[in-house]
Amino acid sequence: MSYFRITLLRSAIGLPRRSTDVLKALGLKKRMGTVFHPVSQSVAGQIMKVKELVEVREVDRSMTQQEVWLERKPDPGYYVEKTCAQERGEMGRQ
Repeated sequence: MSYFRITLLRSAIGLPRRSTDVLKALGLKKRMGTVFHPVSQSVAGQIMKVKELVEVREVDRSMTQQEVWLERKPDPGYYVEKTCAQERGEMGRQ
């Protein structure tokens, strides 16, 4: 079964109530929020109402909130080889 992965990219501030209500029906509350819905005609129609505000991808499986967060988490840019406690432990043994 495939799913729509829907991410809200633009804010709904200042838009007509109809657009805001469609976003609420889809479960989108904040910018960069992501929800998963099974592929269906009704969901596709809702997406078309707010297509300028969202990014849609078709995926094979729904992801948990934790999986989405880990996917978005940036690489720290460095790697810890040894902690300070490990350094002290090696020096004490010598």
